[in-house]
Amino acid sequence: MKRKFNWGYLGSLCISVLLAFAIGAVVLAVAGFSPIKAYAAMIDGAFSNARHVGDFLEYAMVLCLTGLACVLGSRVGIFNVGGEGQLLLGAVVGCQVGVWLNGLSAWIVIPAAALGAMITGGLYALIPGWLKVKVKVNEVITTIMLNTIAASLCQYLAKGPWKNANKNMVAATAQLDGRYWFSQLIPSSNLSTAILAAVVVTFLTWYIMEKTSTGYEMKLTGQNPRFAFFSGIKTDRIVIICMVISGAMCGLVGMFRVYGVEHLYRSSISNQYYFEGLTVAMIAGYQPVTVIFLSFFFAILKIGAQGMELSAGVPNQIYLIIQTVIIFFMAAESGIFSSLRASSQRKKAQADIRRKEGRDHA
Repeated sequence: MKRKFNWGYLGSLCISVLLAFAIGAVVLAVAGFSPIKAYAAMIDGAFSNARHVGDFLEYAMVLCLTGLACVLGSRVGIFNVGGEGQLLLGAVVGCQVGVWLNGLSAWIVIPAAALGAMITGGLYALIPGWLKVKVKVNEVITTIMLNTIAASLCQYLAKGPWKNANKNMVAATAQLDGRYWFSQLIPSSNLSTAILAAVVVTFLTWYIMEKTSTGYEMKLTGQNPRFAFFSGIKTDRIVIICMVISGAMCGLVGMFRVYGVEHLYRSSISNQYYFEGLTVAMIAGYQPVTVIFLSFFFAILKIGAQGMELSAGVPNQIYLIIQTVIIFFMAAESGIFSSLRASSQRKKAQADIRRKEGRDHA
């Protein structure tokens, strides 16, 4: 049976965004800025030239993949908070593979680096997944702790055995040879051909979760693991596999950042990107298609804020306040939708009572 689009959800989400921007306008006005000029500068900052468009598309790609990685775990009832560590490990290993294989064809090095990053991220995600399934250890605690370990390990490698000799005290690995860099799709922007691979990964993730029997088993495992188990589904295996794939996707994002933007590993390779993708996934209700659209929305806000700061002089701190308010209202979308529905039902009931009273009097 074809599933109807939830227009009520879309409407309440739009209302949430409008309320957030209205409060943001008040914040801007109190701070002495023109809300109209500030928001116009935000839109202009995201779309004013090709470079800005490329930057927000690259950022949307990162949010989308990390958000979908989170959705994979949540679909089977596991909360992967360790994507940041998996991303960092994938980035440093993917970069080092390119350093070790320097001189070989790009057709060998790039797939090897991608494979190395995915294996590293997947194996690191396997640890909390196995502990969750086998000994019932809370995955939120283990993944948060593993994030710290991963960040420290990557810092050690970048300042120690894999250090770039030209970077003095800066923690950074050796730079990749230019032949291995992803080609820029828009000059002077961060957008590279990595987005083409990201589109394929996004489509496959959506297709498996929404259009296959495996996706149905995943959903059933997350909603009712006991029923799924007695239905013959190997729930433990599905949980572990989804966790590994989630980690592999995060590792691949790290590799994309290295080969597409940074061209070496350093700690700034990720600015809490996974947690931003996690926020997008949570607001989207862990729905793959909604994650894709919200990734574009938040990317436009992020890149547009830079234009708002440069053109309208709005400090970045005020943008962060506005962003937080937007996230708050979007996260409260279900409550807003419930309130609107309750109000509609109440008005309908009152109208029915009035009509009935009118007939009785007549």
